[in-house]
Amino acid sequence: MMQIHCPFRRLALLCTLFLSGLGAVGYVQAQMDHSSGMTSSTKKHMTCQGSSLECANAATPFFAGDGKLLLAWTANGVVSVAQSNDLGKTFSTPVSIAEHGKSLDTGSDARPQIVADRENNVFLAYSFFKDSHWNAQINTARSLDGGNTFTQPTSLVSDSSSQRFPSVLIKPNGNIFISWIDKRLVAAAKQGGERRLGGSIAYSLSQDGGKTFQAERFANESTCECCRIGGALDTQSQPAIVYRAIFSGGIRDQASQVISDNGAGPVRRVADDDWKTDACPHHGPSIAISGSGKFHVAWYTQGSKRVGVFYANSSNQGATYSKPSRIGAEGANVARPYLLAMGQHVWIVWKEFDGKKSSVFLKESTDDGGTWGSPKILASTAGYSDHPLLLARGNEVFLSWLTRDDGYQLMNIGRNQ
Repeated sequence: MMQIHCPFRRLALLCTLFLSGLGAVGYVQAQMDHSSGMTSSTKKHMTCQGSSLECANAATPFFAGDGKLLLAWTANGVVSVAQSNDLGKTFSTPVSIAEHGKSLDTGSDARPQIVADRENNVFLAYSFFKDSHWNAQINTARSLDGGNTFTQPTSLVSDSSSQRFPSVLIKPNGNIFISWIDKRLVAAAKQGGERRLGGSIAYSLSQDGGKTFQAERFANESTCECCRIGGALDTQSQPAIVYRAIFSGGIRDQASQVISDNGAGPVRRVADDDWKTDACPHHGPSIAISGSGKFHVAWYTQGSKRVGVFYANSSNQGATYSKPSRIGAEGANVARPYLLAMGQHVWIVWKEFDGKKSSVFLKESTDDGGTWGSPKILASTAGYSDHPLLLARGNEVFLSWLTRDDGYQLMNIGRNQ
């Protein structure tokens, strides 16, 4: 199941060692972030048969307009969606969207994307590999009946190179914004006999619920090719994205951009981590935007200036960011931070592995990231687990966490003050 993408053979050793700061088990966690070593539960995951939620490797939640929970997941090459009216305690019969077998993209930063508008029209996006060279295709599907049935999946774009890691946001007016890692510029350079590293951030907008999309555009032509994109809507409902960009000298640090109706804004560096690598971290960032418009960003780095998981915020749409602060204990195996903000209240969760079990930690700020409370453990598991995710329904905030031993969990962790 573990997918290690090394773009060059001479960097194979680097791909094996570049996350050594997390330790041997932490490396596996950073690449897959699903398990904590070869426990009996991990072995169960590797042999789990079928496409049910019990065999899922990743699950993505979304609260529909009527308050029901939509859950999309991938298991053994199948993409499925189900609904819950009791906050994840029970689910409807799953709807199988597509079956791609081993070609389904189940890398550690890959997961299906699902959103719904106020009329409960549902939009889904996922990616699968078209060949053995990590060239992928993003498929989309729609439901006009709240998730009971879906259209046949179709390709998001007509370009034949590679598109991967879709990130989807839905605006209050129902327009759907999607961004992804695009490799067409890399493919074109290769055909011209040139060598081009990484990929590009592309994006598009749909004004008809995902039936059609505008012509795709580039936000940044030089980015990491294997890390997910974090996204959030600002106070003007403009998408703000954060991702691992490639800066001069092959430095792969985090960058943010605001996408307006006129196009992509300037690329703004979140922090000068100085991570020079041609390998693939498979460890993307997270962004949340508070009621004041402040950007809150969390990310992972193995830079020469700092190593670990960090947080910073910006009060000027990313023009400048605060000094990065460490998330979790220094020296701990910390991974997969995720943020959510409402009003002046900000929540951040992450995973830590202590050698035997993975735990989800939580910290909160009630003053827009000015100060933070002490971290506390929300849940732990000794086996396979997905990334921790946060979502809101009204003023209530929930942790979404898929584990092998305890199944899918939706935990109410507080409310906006």
